[in-house]
Amino acid sequence: MGADEVGTLEALKAIRREIVDPAIAEYKGRIVKTIGDGLLVEFASAVDAVTCAMAVQEKMAGRQGQIAFRIGINIGDIISDENDIFGDGVNVAARVENECAPGGVCLSGSAFEQVRGKTKFEFDDLGERSLKNIDRVVRLYGVKLGNAPKATIVDNYRSLPLPDKPSIAVLPFQNMSGDPEQEYFADGMVEDIITALSRFKWLFVIARNSTFTYKGRSVDVRQVGRELGVRYVLEGSVRRAADRVRITAQLIDAETRAHIWADRYDRAVDDIFALQDEITLSTVAAIEPSLRQAEIERAKRKRPENLDAYDLLLRATPLVDTGMPGGASQAVPLLERALLLEPNYALAHGQTAFCNEILYLRAGRREDNRTAAIQHAHIAVALGPDDAPALVYAAIAIGLVEHNRILAQETFEAALAISPSAAWAYSWGALILGWGGEAERAIEWGERGIRLSPLDPWITAALHGICMGHFLRGRYEDAAAAAQRAIRSKPGFSVSHMFLAAALAKLGRMEDASAAAERVIQLQPNFSSNGQCSAIGCVPVLATRLIEAMRASGLPE
Repeated sequence: MGADEVGTLEALKAIRREIVDPAIAEYKGRIVKTIGDGLLVEFASAVDAVTCAMAVQEKMAGRQGQIAFRIGINIGDIISDENDIFGDGVNVAARVENECAPGGVCLSGSAFEQVRGKTKFEFDDLGERSLKNIDRVVRLYGVKLGNAPKATIVDNYRSLPLPDKPSIAVLPFQNMSGDPEQEYFADGMVEDIITALSRFKWLFVIARNSTFTYKGRSVDVRQVGRELGVRYVLEGSVRRAADRVRITAQLIDAETRAHIWADRYDRAVDDIFALQDEITLSTVAAIEPSLRQAEIERAKRKRPENLDAYDLLLRATPLVDTGMPGGASQAVPLLERALLLEPNYALAHGQTAFCNEILYLRAGRREDNRTAAIQHAHIAVALGPDDAPALVYAAIAIGLVEHNRILAQETFEAALAISPSAAWAYSWGALILGWGGEAERAIEWGERGIRLSPLDPWITAALHGICMGHFLRGRYEDAAAAAQRAIRSKPGFSVSHMFLAAALAKLGRMEDASAAAERVIQLQPNFSSNGQCSAIGCVPVLATRLIEAMRASGLPE
């Protein structure tokens, strides 16, 4: 309309006359009213509605010109009043249309259920969506048009297809200060964030040259997602007041506009470059687990028969990260399926190694689990020299099961060279340093992991490393405090209660130590202090003190 109002109006009239109105009449539809350049149409049958919609879109696809329609279909109760219709069913239909791709047809879940298996068309499950002013999520389905690729939910903008892995664009942060120096600071920080995210092999990151074309523009994140072909958008702002600077950042799902993560940083401006590095590391450390969780939730919505190796790994990940034998046992079959589809999948090998480490140490110390943990760990290292998460999972198994702490440390450091913000590399590194008797480094690495990702689900590992460091140095109050915090993070993890029992025994708090020991046995009935220290390769200087303290608490040797 902006380029040619008269020509566009004439084209719309011709399309109505030649394509739309005849199709509606053929399939017994009723035009309730026109709404600008749109139509509200009522059908007695959902099959007729879909067939009519596809007849229109197929004819439109062969027509020259720039006009494209979106068609949304819903089934619901309506209220008729003076030749108009109202109600929630109409509102949902309008919102479904708004989510549809140009040239596409989208159905709500209720409409899909009525046409499933009754038409010649194929459908893509587009997942659940939160629709504007609708108080419930609605599952959407896209009708495949001819040989078109999988339907997407887009709007009036030029759209690129999404890549086959999670994708993100980092927009230039807005300078709210009016101070040109903050412009340089904000731009430099965004460039560093893009560089840091680019190190994650599993993540598709849009280059700076593309995202900075949005600098100074007010844009809708959905438009950015469509124009750049990404699922997630990171945006933020910088404001300086006196000698302090405030940075806000938020991670948004570009399809649904849902906020996945947001944070605010208030810092003193002492060393501007050090501050830039700190914010970059903190932001990336928070984004990575948030992105993974968003991807896990997305994979859960896919139908089992449509799962590929990546989806299988995503479904396994929350089971892996329980750290519990039950979760590991459920994860292994999913990972084995992923490896059948993609044998050189380094991260799947790493997670399989970690699961077998859990099963070996906490579910009977079977030799087949130990062997599998070591084998998969070494395969992960060989296949994933540039895959930080794969290296971390592998290093855990190498350190705790193979007892090769030198190689484990080298592997953790390789992961950190790829991704300096990989908080859980520090956390698990702290744990293995602790079992190796390196007290101060265990504390240092543990505190670094917690600082980078204070809400990380594996903060437990960092706290175990810190606990052992303090225990070795005779700081038993600090050791007990770390153990108690570890218990709060993962209450069902028996080793945390074991560390608490030992620290409390050293403090002479025998009643509390005995209670902690009882909890260990409840969680792990086959527990023995000698067996624990031997299986994990605890150095003698720590093992001697731990076993003595555990014996005093009432734990079996």
